[in-house]
Amino acid sequence: MPRTFFARAIALLPLLLLAACANRPTPPQAPASAAMVAPVPTLLLVSFDGLRPDYLGRGDTPHFDALAAAGVQAWMRPSYPSLTFPNHYTLVTGLRPDRHGLIHNSMHDSTLGDFRLSDRDAVGNGAWFEDGEPLWVTAEQAGLPTATLAWPGSEAPVHGVRPTRWLPYDESRAMDARVDTVLDWLSEPDATRPALATLYFEHTDSAGHTYGPDSPELHAALRQVDAALGRLVTGLRARGLEDRVNLVVVSDHGMAEVAPGRTIALEDMVSMEEARVVSYGQVIGIAPNAGFEAQVEAKLLGAHPQYDCWRKGELPPRWHFGTHPRIPPIVCQMHLGWDAIPRTAIARRAGKTRGSHGYDPAAPEMRAVFIAHGPAFRSGVRLDGFDNVDLYPMLARLLRVTPAENDGNPRTLLPALRDGAR
Repeated sequence: MPRTFFARAIALLPLLLLAACANRPTPPQAPASAAMVAPVPTLLLVSFDGLRPDYLGRGDTPHFDALAAAGVQAWMRPSYPSLTFPNHYTLVTGLRPDRHGLIHNSMHDSTLGDFRLSDRDAVGNGAWFEDGEPLWVTAEQAGLPTATLAWPGSEAPVHGVRPTRWLPYDESRAMDARVDTVLDWLSEPDATRPALATLYFEHTDSAGHTYGPDSPELHAALRQVDAALGRLVTGLRARGLEDRVNLVVVSDHGMAEVAPGRTIALEDMVSMEEARVVSYGQVIGIAPNAGFEAQVEAKLLGAHPQYDCWRKGELPPRWHFGTHPRIPPIVCQMHLGWDAIPRTAIARRAGKTRGSHGYDPAAPEMRAVFIAHGPAFRSGVRLDGFDNVDLYPMLARLLRVTPAENDGNPRTLLPALRDGAR
């Protein structure tokens, strides 16, 4: 072929390549904004069981005080009854105990039998928890990984769903080890880092029960849990996670002093022949035996020097309690600072000051802690007290999941949030 042919072909080659590229379909591209969106910060929910708001600011809790001053602080009114399992499950479901079914730390179900905190089989049986949907189940169903460390209710598969990772309650697990486990979870890559993590400490509750809320032992426990919180906050900062974690610190209830001599025997309220005592302590659940119904009601219903009793459907409306099938036919509420226990246990408490909760949630001694800090929260804000069911809608908002049916008011905690998180 003539050289002029090749010369013309070479001259036309750039035009031919441009034409070919023009006819080739353009590969899809992600919107520019999508590549710029940062991962949703992890929600870290930490509970200090039995921590009263007025324990803070007295010199034992510098890390709590600093976190509150830098973030948002308020107090919460627990749900009735003001006990550990009912209120921890309320915090993560937004349902009151009368609806989620954890109506006491000790209870009876006609199908499931008896529930006690010491019964690991019962605590791990999801059937006890299925009247509510805890936040980790909602998150898992939305495709978000979760991790729980000893949160009451997290040891059972609820609706067949478990957290991605979960650790059971183990009081021998050191506080530092608990903190470091959670810090390791939060330091993982985005693909495996939990969107929701929980952490639980029982130490202030244990010290308050055993020695009383104003005891030296309680003050020592406060300093210990404050050090644990300090280790957590310092660890987040050291790992560059402070702006990637929304930290919410709560408690389930407070603690009241039970002075020596302020304990009555259950047997003086009702005999075993007359009724079965399903629960005792501060909230006394009583199921009359067949044939003794009228006798037990005549003996118990109404006001007494240390307690008051009602039929289950007639309790004070402000407690939102009395319809769930697990609630016994008669409920007696001890007055603040009084306990009702078996006679055999009274001698062991003789002469000792102790602490208890489970009293009327309106009592200031029953108030719970709320502190929040992180990229979603405003700084230096102090809010009024609120019902603890109102926490759940905010937690769901921070996780960006659709909340399950709940009893909370989603507007209550909007003032805690920065504009971009509302």
